[in-house]
Amino acid sequence: MSPGTRPAGAHDSQVRGDRLEVAASVLALLADRTRLALMERLGRGEADVTTLTEACGAARPSVSQHLAKLRLAGLVTTRKDGRRVVYALRHGHLRRLVDEAMNVADHEIGSLPPHD
Repeated sequence: MSPGTRPAGAHDSQVRGDRLEVAASVLALLADRTRLALMERLGRGEADVTTLTEACGAARPSVSQHLAKLRLAGLVTTRKDGRRVVYALRHGHLRRLVDEAMNVADHEIGSLPPHD
């Protein structure tokens, strides 16, 4: 069956499957404490490696490796500022995703009641 003759439901199912695959990949990257800390700090604005190293408390080589993974996955962007490389979140959805994960943690730690 050619793509033009495929039933609409099959296309919708493929799109949903693709979305789930990409979402699972993003969540898997964020499942690492250091990467989550980096993303949380970048949610507050651009930062260079020195600032990010201080913010997450990991060794500089480790931070650089995690940033490379996030960059390769397309979650962060970079720009040059003189000799420094400045990192930023690719878009606001990532900031909100990390913020919500941190809110869930606040509820778990503080035994806060659930809400919408």
